[in-house]
Amino acid sequence: MNILGTAGHVDHGKSTLIAALTGTHPDRLKEEKTREMTIELGFASLVLPGGEEIGIIDVPGHRDFIGNMLAGIGGIDAVLLVVAADEGVSAQTREHLAIIDLLDIRRGVIALTKTDLVDDPDWLELVGMDIRELVEPTSLKDAPIVPVSARDGKGIPELLHQIEKVLENIPDRKNLGKPRLPVDRVFTLTGFGTVVTGTLLDGSLRVGDEVVCHPGGKTGRIRGLQNHHHKLQKVDPGFRTAVNIVNLNYQDIARGDVIAHPGDYLPTSLIDAHFRLLDDSPFPVRHNMEVKLFLGSAETTARLRLLGSQELRPGQDAFIQLRTDHPIVAAKDDRFILRLPSPSETLGGGIVLDPDPRRLHKRFQEENLERLDKMFAGSEAELVSQILESNGVASLATIAQKSALPLDTVVVLLDEMLNEGVAINLGKGKDSSKRSYMHPAYWQAVSKKALGSLESFHKQYPYKTGMPREDFRAALGLSQVLFDQIIEKLAQESQLISKGSLLWAPAHKVVLTPQDEAKAAPILAEFAANPFSPPDINRLRLELGHDLLEGLISSGKLVAVSDHVLYTPQALSEMRQWVAETITSSGDVSLAQFRDHFNTSRKFATAALEYFDSIGFTVRKGDVRGLR
Repeated sequence: MNILGTAGHVDHGKSTLIAALTGTHPDRLKEEKTREMTIELGFASLVLPGGEEIGIIDVPGHRDFIGNMLAGIGGIDAVLLVVAADEGVSAQTREHLAIIDLLDIRRGVIALTKTDLVDDPDWLELVGMDIRELVEPTSLKDAPIVPVSARDGKGIPELLHQIEKVLENIPDRKNLGKPRLPVDRVFTLTGFGTVVTGTLLDGSLRVGDEVVCHPGGKTGRIRGLQNHHHKLQKVDPGFRTAVNIVNLNYQDIARGDVIAHPGDYLPTSLIDAHFRLLDDSPFPVRHNMEVKLFLGSAETTARLRLLGSQELRPGQDAFIQLRTDHPIVAAKDDRFILRLPSPSETLGGGIVLDPDPRRLHKRFQEENLERLDKMFAGSEAELVSQILESNGVASLATIAQKSALPLDTVVVLLDEMLNEGVAINLGKGKDSSKRSYMHPAYWQAVSKKALGSLESFHKQYPYKTGMPREDFRAALGLSQVLFDQIIEKLAQESQLISKGSLLWAPAHKVVLTPQDEAKAAPILAEFAANPFSPPDINRLRLELGHDLLEGLISSGKLVAVSDHVLYTPQALSEMRQWVAETITSSGDVSLAQFRDHFNTSRKFATAALEYFDSIGFTVRKGDVRGLR
């Protein structure tokens, strides 16, 4: 369903015109009816002559309610700009038109209302010329002008025809598979509970979906969906919808919040963007000035950081960072408006480039300015490459969200980058959504750091076989998933060996010095003399020291079958051979049989048999063991 939004000066007849078109007056508040002035957003539906039903959002025209106007106009497909014939172009006409242009709304119709109050044809022609001159440099330069009278119905059929024509062949809203509903109204209904309304973006919502309200983070479940009183099971991008949510109190939701699926979006307080200052702005923009940000249905104060410029003069544009006072939800390519908090004036607007830059930029860093320029004007391939370069490593979902491109498009672009060697794939499996992609420069840096950490560990602990995985991960400061993917790739490339909980360099071998060999010789002789009743490990630690004992184990001269028992490889081999022959001939072997045969204690017999279980040689069945 396409959405048509109104714009224009207060008292130029927007709401009256909507009532004439739809039969529904959009003003719903008592104060609005008393003052005959739209204060809040109004909603209606309209069936065009061809049978298509569209939604209409009626916005306030008074400058005191410009925030309410901005909350409604961001999600529309086309605009109905209203200018009264008896008054002509006025201050709010100009400001509303500037906002339409900044939001890049290119489809529209201009309704010249109240023509029944004008008897002079020359005056109507003059007003029409003024309007045409006004819109010429804007996104509505090609919009038709239709004279109408809501009171006597003159021009209404032609206006409907032009609206239908403007809404023809509008491409489908992009569907990123990550629905978000900027809330423009919230209320409660007896027997239903919490209801929110808004225009759905970037994905679909279904009855039964679990949802989260950002930035608060409270969750609920969708019980019902409606579009202009039509009950639906599913709502697609671009639809005006009312969502009935259970387990979420209406007092926990406010205009400007965003309803989304859990995990799809995170609130942000920092945004990279491109901004254009209005040509007729009476105020220049300076670094760190306070502004009011209007994005979607959200409104918050923010600090504007100028990047690459000391000051912005009227008509100029620049890259900026916005640091908001309250968290919001944003996505790449979202349009926004900036106004001065006081005096209340529209400064300009722009487009979000990175909704989560994560850090403040140095204002005149050339590398960052080049990155933003590619994100603003580059091709899709350049955009994905830039995101990967900026992040170093990112999941498929992150790249899709930051690029605002469909998932299948991102997959194709990344496959091309993999073939060209300008991206590296981490992770296996057919499910590409679980893979991470890495920029080659980041891979070189992280692999160099990883191998350097391993080398340092081997130098510091020459008697240890390898570095514990968790210690290695902590040294690299990586998440568990990314660490596992990087280790897997390094192992595939034979740059390290991963076995169990240890990691080591392929060239690393534990070598005992002649002095070590001499010190260990008496102990090894004890093992040879009593191979099945070995020396106590605590005595060995005292006599040999921890490092040398570790070296004897790492070099393979001793095997730790438990934390408290060591055997020589020869003793283990002999025990293993006897166990295999005994089970083969008699079907199983018991602990007592093993103990008695090797004339050892229960402690040593238990340690040996449990070791054989752990390496998959035997399997315990009650009090006996069989071959696995």
